[in-house]
Amino acid sequence: MTELEAESPADHNLLMDWEWIGDESDEESKLVAETRKIMELPDLPVSATCVRVPVMVGHCEAIWAELEQPLTPEQATEILSDAPSVRVLELPEFPTPKDAAGGDDVLVGRIRADRTRENGLSLFLASDNLRKGAALNAIQIAELLLAGVAA
Repeated sequence: MTELEAESPADHNLLMDWEWIGDESDEESKLVAETRKIMELPDLPVSATCVRVPVMVGHCEAIWAELEQPLTPEQATEILSDAPSVRVLELPEFPTPKDAAGGDDVLVGRIRADRTRENGLSLFLASDNLRKGAALNAIQIAELLLAGVAA
């Protein structure tokens, strides 16, 4: 508490300082549109709440997914552990912007059953938004394609 009191109160605030489009911010609308585009599912039901947190680098997401088929947290952990550019963290570790900063991996943790849905999973992730984004993703996809051509 003493350390926090010595800093500016503005440094400890969460903000929603985007433009608003109806009842969602433009950042939330963008996140929904990008998710649908990446997944190639234009009608995917996605709900987002975006909050600006005072950190220099990093994006975090709390994700709740409802799947068509059952998938245990252990199975999801195994799949994600084998995914390129993903690093799964086991408790007591969990993804933070500080730990993601400077790295190309998306840190994923807190993988658990979502008890509100029959086939639901919850997880939390963090990434360095200055490194892991459209440009790096394009490079990594190109590398995978080139590796497939060479094989």
